[in-house]
Amino acid sequence: MSDTLKVISPVDGSIYVERTLATWREVDGALSEAKQAQAAWKRVPLHERAALCLRFVEAFVSMKDEIVPELAWQMGRPVAFGAGEVRGFEERARYMVGIAPEALADIDVGPKEGFNRWLRREPLGVVLAIAAWNYPYLISVNCVVPALMAGNAVILKHSGQTPLCAERFQRAFEMAGAPDGLFQILHMSHETTERAIGDSRVDYVAFTGSVAGGHAVVKAASGRFIGIGLELGGKDPAYVRSDANLPFAIENIVDGAFFNSGQSCCGKERLYVHADVYDEFVDGFVELTKKYRLGDPLDPETTIGPMVRTSAASFVRGQIESATRGGARALVDEKLFPASKPGTPYLAPQVLVDVNHQMDVMREETFGPVIGIMKVGSDEEAIGLMNDSPYGLTASVWTEDEDAAIAIGDSIETGTFFMNRCDYLDPALAWTGVKDTGRGCTLSRIGYEYLTRPKSYHLRTKTK
Repeated sequence: MSDTLKVISPVDGSIYVERTLATWREVDGALSEAKQAQAAWKRVPLHERAALCLRFVEAFVSMKDEIVPELAWQMGRPVAFGAGEVRGFEERARYMVGIAPEALADIDVGPKEGFNRWLRREPLGVVLAIAAWNYPYLISVNCVVPALMAGNAVILKHSGQTPLCAERFQRAFEMAGAPDGLFQILHMSHETTERAIGDSRVDYVAFTGSVAGGHAVVKAASGRFIGIGLELGGKDPAYVRSDANLPFAIENIVDGAFFNSGQSCCGKERLYVHADVYDEFVDGFVELTKKYRLGDPLDPETTIGPMVRTSAASFVRGQIESATRGGARALVDEKLFPASKPGTPYLAPQVLVDVNHQMDVMREETFGPVIGIMKVGSDEEAIGLMNDSPYGLTASVWTEDEDAAIAIGDSIETGTFFMNRCDYLDPALAWTGVKDTGRGCTLSRIGYEYLTRPKSYHLRTKTK
């Protein structure tokens, strides 16, 4: 087994960065240091924790001009959109810092003669955050900042594709003046990560990744009574009703399907369109898709970059080919995108019609720039198809009828339900999912409940 991490850039296939993986001795030292730092940090007043976290945010944002091209080299995000992740990072971090005083405040349970009673939110201890590569800063910040605000120490293990993202976090905390050991990063192998999860000094694991990865995390923690947050992906649907604002819906759903080369847990992967507007919608969707520019993500004119690796693009190609063999029609000529070539991470966006739920492209997570569109005749048919999935992260309906949207939302098995929006995380709302999408919650005041535990105070004030 190699002790070196090598990042193969999707831009040109070169080795972009190399790092030595942590030995268990180094992990052991980091865990002990985190435990010691957390014992002191939990006694730090909340306003001082907030001040540190806000300095961290400011330090991170100050590195934007370096962060954006690094993202392109590591995972293929076009530089035209890299700054958006920095803005989202700042929005989420500042919001979670801002709501902490209320979310973490003692809970008064009401008066009782002769007693003083309240609930307090206690930090868990050491949080191990295991982050994915596709939105490397947004995924990490969802856990890191609220965990620290709640009084925990954090160890961040980032994807092997995006190690520099973890190092940017570390640098920003150093610039902010964080105490030694409070926030640390470790570049670890899968085996070492599993051993760390099983270590008694880890008190909570926040994992974002594949369903298989989620099962591995749960297995590594088996026998331990610790919390595990799992955000494992989705096959997110959208339903376009007959009363939808079609130009608006087309523009937003195309973006929701193909932004980040479709490599988004909450990206649109399957569409259901009412028969009354189906033809017009599909025509507009295809025409807008053809306007994308696939190419070098370092080129400011590029609007869709390479997938993260060649194997990922090959997997998506396989889904497309399987669907077309089964009767689906591909409406976008790959020749319109000269950079799209088999055996490379560069893949043209694709729109499939005449699809059905016997096809993998409508059932299994694709995580790439392809979407299937089905015609439906009613809300009831759309609801049945939207729920016909092992996943449940987000779903959206496109309509001018809010009452109808709410009624549909009440019937959809999902963590977040949108009307006339998709592929967005509002930090004021709980980010969660159902079924194979995982368990737990980040963001919102509810997210703090998963990074703390309740402690009851029951004081008898009169003994005579």
